[in-house]
Amino acid sequence: MIKTIVSTELPIGEQFFIRKNVLKGGCGKKRLCIVTGTHGDELEGQMVCYEMGRIIRQQADALNGTVEIYPALNPLGIDTIQRGIPNFDLDMNRIFPGDKDGTMAEQTAYTIVEDLRGADLVIDVHSSNLYLRETPQARINVNDEERLVPLAKALGLDFVWIHDAATVLEATLAHSLNSTGTPCLVVELGVGERINHKMCRRLVAGIFQLMQQMDLWRPAKPLPPLNTKSIVCKGNRVEFLNAEASGVFLTELKCGVEVKKGQTVGEIVDPLEGKMLSRVLSPCDGFLFTIRAYPIVYEGSLMARIYRHEADGNASDDQLDEQPKETDTNYA
Repeated sequence: MIKTIVSTELPIGEQFFIRKNVLKGGCGKKRLCIVTGTHGDELEGQMVCYEMGRIIRQQADALNGTVEIYPALNPLGIDTIQRGIPNFDLDMNRIFPGDKDGTMAEQTAYTIVEDLRGADLVIDVHSSNLYLRETPQARINVNDEERLVPLAKALGLDFVWIHDAATVLEATLAHSLNSTGTPCLVVELGVGERINHKMCRRLVAGIFQLMQQMDLWRPAKPLPPLNTKSIVCKGNRVEFLNAEASGVFLTELKCGVEVKKGQTVGEIVDPLEGKMLSRVLSPCDGFLFTIRAYPIVYEGSLMARIYRHEADGNASDDQLDEQPKETDTNYA
């Protein structure tokens, strides 16, 4: 059932809508919400929503509760391929929880939060920007670690990044929901303005796995366990690789792979003179979970992020057991 949660008049007789697809089945009381499209240039969530709706419609008898799918929280941004809300110069994920008596954007944010409030879980799907490609990961406020990390692991994500409370913006949808008792898990994958089918299907498989654990999904044949164990990163264990020169960044690596200390991650080259300006080396043994997708770089541009196994570059046996298999995460 398609429901309109926001309807606002626009200039010149047009209408602004935000809609959701409400899917119900069985006698279960659990409610899962999947939201995406907060940033108009992040498109991976569109395929995730499509696949979720398609599979649930095909196996309607397996649903035991309610799944609500919100494909576009910022439909004007998606229509115009803009990150923020067009004409308002606003990042929508910086105005939550909104204001029922505020501007159109603030009223919209307020209505979204009120509509999601009380769900057993909200999964907020994001992509990276145009410049970086991310392996499927969750980003969690340390204050929500105990509640959300088990859920992120159940999704089978490659990487779970726990951030200090001071680095988490309070005006995001996730913070607004988590701080008022509605659990919200932020998932990030892929690259801006593109859709990586393999990553999206992996996330969809993880969502159904989590739904099965919640007794929200009862397929005729139980889903097999996922073949990925999540790396959980807390504290200062992420190495940021920034460009030492301006030029074109060339790399053969994809995100979601293991790298060794001293291994070449890529090269910054000068096309005019045909020479290499800088060789980018991994500073440690670790897991490459972010890689530059847009090849033009300036001095200081972020090219990669690596989770460092240990300070001396040697992973413990326990950490090695938790690394995703390269065959599962080496994306094209």
